[in-house]
Amino acid sequence: MVPRTGLESREPTLRRHRRDLVAANIGNALEWFDWNVYAIFAPFFAAQFFHADNTLSALLSTLAVFAVGFLMRPLGGYLFGRLADRRGRKISLALSMTLTAGGSLLIAVSPTYAAVGVLASVLLVVARMAQGLAHGGEVGASYTYVAEIAPPSRRGLWSSTGYVSITLGTILATGTGALLTTVLSGDQMRSWGWRIPFLLGAVLGVYAIVLRRRLTESAAYQHKSAAAQPRTSLLAQLWRHRKAALLNIGLTMGGTVGFYTWVVFAPSYASSVKGMDPSAALIAGVLAQCVYLVVLPIAGHLSDRFGRKPVYYVFAIGYVVLPFPLDWLVQGEFWQLLLAMSIALAVMACSSAIIGAMVSELFPTSVRATGVGLPYSIAVALFGGTAPYLNTWLTGIGYHSVFLGYLVAMCAVTVLCLWRMPETRGKELT
Repeated sequence: MVPRTGLESREPTLRRHRRDLVAANIGNALEWFDWNVYAIFAPFFAAQFFHADNTLSALLSTLAVFAVGFLMRPLGGYLFGRLADRRGRKISLALSMTLTAGGSLLIAVSPTYAAVGVLASVLLVVARMAQGLAHGGEVGASYTYVAEIAPPSRRGLWSSTGYVSITLGTILATGTGALLTTVLSGDQMRSWGWRIPFLLGAVLGVYAIVLRRRLTESAAYQHKSAAAQPRTSLLAQLWRHRKAALLNIGLTMGGTVGFYTWVVFAPSYASSVKGMDPSAALIAGVLAQCVYLVVLPIAGHLSDRFGRKPVYYVFAIGYVVLPFPLDWLVQGEFWQLLLAMSIALAVMACSSAIIGAMVSELFPTSVRATGVGLPYSIAVALFGGTAPYLNTWLTGIGYHSVFLGYLVAMCAVTVLCLWRMPETRGKELT
C-alpha cells in the first residue's frame, strides 16, 4: 500500500473549503442584493408605507433610516459576533441570512398604509431593523470564517472574494431595477412591481440559508472549542485587545468614506451637480465596478506575496493624494466619470480586498468575530453611513472641497494606523 503524502491528505479538506468559500459568498452576495434593492426601489414604495400628514408615520420614517444606518449595524456586529465566538461561525452566518431573507419577505407581503394605517410603517421599520441587524452581523462572521478556512499563504486572495460578492450583489440589484423599470410602467411599479425584487430576495435567501447550514465549521474555531477557555466575558476579552479594535476602526474609517464617496455618491454627484445624464452616470458606475471586480483578486494575491501593509498603503496614500485631482476630472462627460471612478475603485480595491484578512489576523480565535465585526460596524456607521449625507449637505452649501479634505483626513488616520500595526501576512490564526 502506497502511503499518502501530506499534500494528498490535505486535498479533500482544501476542496471542501473551496465549496464552503463559494457557499459563504453566495450568501454574502444575496444579502447585499436584499440590502440594496431597498434603496433602489424606495421611490416606488415610500408612499405605500408612510403618510406625511400622520406624525407617527413620519417619525417612523425617520427612525427607519436612523435605526438601520446608525444603530442596528454596530448592535448586529456585537450580537452576531458574540454568537459566532460562542456558538460557531456557521450558525451565525445562517441566522444572519435568515433575518435578511425574512426582512425581504415581510416587505414583499406587507399591507400598505392605505390598508392598515400606521401598522404598515411599523412593519417596514421592523423589517429594516432585522436586515440592519443581520447586515452588521454578517461582517464579523463572514470575514472571520473566510480567513479561518483559507490556506495561510492565500488568505489575502480568499478574503478578496468577500468584496467580489458584495459588488456582484450590488450589480444584481441595480440590474434588477433597470430590468423592472424597463418592462413595467411607472404605475405598475408603484402599484405592485416594487414587491418583485423583495420576493425574489426572499426566495434566493432560502437557497443561501440551505448552503450556509451545510458549511463546515472552521478548524480554528473547533480547536478553540475543544481547548479549555478562560471564564471571562467577551467584552473583557475584547478590552484586552483594545489596541487591535482601535486599529480596526482606523483601518476601516478611510476605506468606508472612500467607498461611499465613489460607489454611492459619485454617479448622483455627476448628474445633479455636473449636469451629466443620470442613465449615463449609472452605466459609468457599473462599468467602474467591473474594473473593481478585476482588481480585487489581484490586490489580494499581491498581499499574499508582498505583505498586507504594502498593498494597503497603496490605498491609504492614494486616497490622501487623489481625491482633489479625481474630483476635478469629473466635469460632466461620460468618459471623465468612468475614468475617475475606475481609478478610484482600482485604488480602493487595495483596501477592500484585504481588510477582512488584516483585521482577522489581529485577533485571537476566542474573540475574533466580535473583534472584527463590532469595531468595523462602528466605523461604517459613524463614517461610511454618514458620508453621502455629509457630502450632499456640504456640496449643497458650496463647500464640496471641505468634504474632500475630510476624506483626505480620514485616510491620513489610516496611514498612521498602518504605520503602527505589525505585518500579519501568513500569520497562524490561534
